[in-house]
Amino acid sequence: MKTKPLENKTALVTGASRGIGRAIALRLAADGASVAVNYVGSEDAAAEVAGEIGKNGGDAIALQGDVRRTEDVRRLFEETEKAFGKLDILVNNAGVALEKTTPIAETTDEQYDRLFAVNARGTFMSLREAARRIADGGRIINISTTIIRMALPGYAVYAGTKAAVEMFTRILAKELEGRGITVNAVAPGPVETDLFNTGKTEEVKQRMADMAPLKRLGQPEDIARVVAFLVGREGEWVNGQILYANGGMA
Repeated sequence: MKTKPLENKTALVTGASRGIGRAIALRLAADGASVAVNYVGSEDAAAEVAGEIGKNGGDAIALQGDVRRTEDVRRLFEETEKAFGKLDILVNNAGVALEKTTPIAETTDEQYDRLFAVNARGTFMSLREAARRIADGGRIINISTTIIRMALPGYAVYAGTKAAVEMFTRILAKELEGRGITVNAVAPGPVETDLFNTGKTEEVKQRMADMAPLKRLGQPEDIARVVAFLVGREGEWVNGQILYANGGMA
């Protein structure tokens, strides 16, 4: 029987109950990894993801935890290690965005604090724990955004949180020198998820799809395939990089 590329590997995917995180969890499991499916409040959705992995012959657990909280992040790592013995792969996917584009002049303190708490602080918390606990030879993937490169009006705070994530990525890749661990970020363009669809008309979605030479919106599975490449053997020479997965949008 052919060995799966991630056989005997263990992955923790944050924000994995839906959207891009769900697709990543399912893809890593299909490639042979045991997967910890993290969620904050969507318990049923996370259980459905873990159940689907199990039905397909994989091994998965659903773990509740808020990446903004130090104690929750520590517990996520501990429970993953308890269930599977180790952690080889971390995918920092948990994130939030504003429901509509908001200029800097109209952005509230609460909006700013919420996005930075989840997207920047949450990623930092997980990276700090991973730097201490992930197995040598491991893989760390952060999710960024193509909006940083495009500098679209109305997305300043969201892009700012992801700019921090990209810098965390590049520096941690160097700080983990000598352990065989790679740290990379994937920067999607518009991906058709519930989060993306919120507050957008069909006209707006089509206009964004037309910005890419491939003339379509990304799908969660498009991003999952890129992550699978980076965490697999074929991607082991890619380190400290931001990989744009956007259909050529920018």
